[in-house]
Amino acid sequence: MTDWYREDLAHIHDVGHADFALRSAPGILGLLRENGIAEGLGVDLGCGSGLWARELLRAGYRVLGIDISEAMVEISRRKAPGAEFRVGSLFEAEIPPCDAVTAVSEVLNYLFDPENEERGLERVFGRVYEALRPGGVFVFDVLGPGQAPAKAKSFSEGSGWAVLSEKVEDRERGTLTRRIVSFRKVGEHYRRDGEVHRVRLYAPEEVEDKLGRAGFEVGMMRAYGRYPLAENHAAFVARKP
Repeated sequence: MTDWYREDLAHIHDVGHADFALRSAPGILGLLRENGIAEGLGVDLGCGSGLWARELLRAGYRVLGIDISEAMVEISRRKAPGAEFRVGSLFEAEIPPCDAVTAVSEVLNYLFDPENEERGLERVFGRVYEALRPGGVFVFDVLGPGQAPAKAKSFSEGSGWAVLSEKVEDRERGTLTRRIVSFRKVGEHYRRDGEVHRVRLYAPEEVEDKLGRAGFEVGMMRAYGRYPLAENHAAFVARKP
């Protein structure tokens, strides 16, 4: 079992934070169609609980989802049984020949894997480029600097769960640390768990440069279709010529 998105937080993320995946899905499907990709294999890196993978499957694509969290993959397999899911780091997992690759909801920022500490982004871009067929696209989004003041706290809750979180941005190191405490109702009691998530923040210009050096034709967006992204959150569509 990994130290990130264990059973309780994976469940809470699925039932309480589905909005981003579901609202971005129509725009991403539109990008695939605009690039002439109406069928074929889509690989979803950092697939989470399978919400976007399910939409991709419903649209007629074959789907492979990869996530480092065993709990997330278990949920994905129940949610989208027609897709294939694997447990693994998106920075190390094999990417088969495919027509499209997605990495939705800032998954490329996460520092869950030591491979992402230094040149992880460049390696992923190179591996995706090699896996894509000519004309294939890589659609993803990343967080940039300016995510939080010195310290920001938040609280959210839903039926049978609650989450307290604290965000601290280190501007010098270009990282953001989230300290998360979750409470999930199990039987008559609430179970408490805690996780610490670190993410690396990327300026859009840096991402564009790395994509270009990998060989992609690059477009940057501030929305997935009609779904606008938050400030300092950018999306990209990178096409293999």
